[in-house]
Amino acid sequence: MDKFVFLFLACILAGFALINLPLAGIQPITSLIGIVAVLVFSLILIFKGIMALAGK
Repeated sequence: MDKFVFLFLACILAGFALINLPLAGIQPITSLIGIVAVLVFSLILIFKGIMALAGK
């Protein structure tokens, strides 16, 4: 198993934490950063899973 998989999962969890973080004034910015983090690291995990299934 790739050693960075757990790091990617932690980044996804951190993104969800940023989405739910109630900060007055900068809440839309933290939500946007959280959404981007979740999307990027989820796509990386999906890509790594497809590559593992393909045997590369």
